[in-house]
Amino acid sequence: MIENIFNLKGKVALVTGGARGIGAMITQGLIESGVKVYISSRSADALIAFAEKMNNLGKGECVPIPMDLSKTENIDSLAAELNSREKQLDILINNSGATWGAPLGEFPEKGWDKIMDLNVKSVFFLTQALLPMLKTSASKDDPSRVVNISSVAAVDADSISSYSYGPSKAAVMQLTKILARDLIKDQILVNAIGPGLFPSKMTAYVDESLHEKLVPIGRSGRPEDIAGLVIYMCSRAGSFMTGNYVPLDGGFLVRGSSGMMM
Repeated sequence: MIENIFNLKGKVALVTGGARGIGAMITQGLIESGVKVYISSRSADALIAFAEKMNNLGKGECVPIPMDLSKTENIDSLAAELNSREKQLDILINNSGATWGAPLGEFPEKGWDKIMDLNVKSVFFLTQALLPMLKTSASKDDPSRVVNISSVAAVDADSISSYSYGPSKAAVMQLTKILARDLIKDQILVNAIGPGLFPSKMTAYVDESLHEKLVPIGRSGRPEDIAGLVIYMCSRAGSFMTGNYVPLDGGFLVRGSSGMMM
């Protein structure tokens, strides 16, 4: 049993924002585990190029479906497209997200609405739209999985000073708990990950030389860190957990002094 405890071969997954940053790390980890991964974001060129790169690995299959998930009608379109291609969905990774930086006195309404729409609203409505496919895949011995990507900013005020980002990620954390409670009867497990500092467009403002000072473990997150946790959550190894928020931050939340990070 132990030798197969992390086995995901043959599963079907969707990773939103799956071609860049943390999403790309998760996608590659799943591909290398033999998963057929659909990736979606609004950047068609980035999706297609990354899917080609993943397919050249010769392991799992990567299929790009360009879509701007900040708009509800596109969420429905993505769900319909997936349903036309697959009978079921084993894994949903809600990773798409954005941030908006501005001083308190200048922070615009657009910077609130855009972040909440993509970071929170799309997580709920995409999960809702894909429930039939997730239910088809689910069983007591092998539940379907939903993994929501939150942030350490959900629980730490010393993180990024983006007034809509932290609250949006806190909402994702709470939404995860509510969905987990309601979907356990359908054999769907829902958990959240709170990444700390990982290389991405969103954290590009942090100079690499500062990583050792900002993160107690002395480095930023690596692809195997986030991919490993996702694989754990989505495999038999993680089949007894739901409704959890797991920080993946190199010790940021237990540091002895304040710092800035995502």
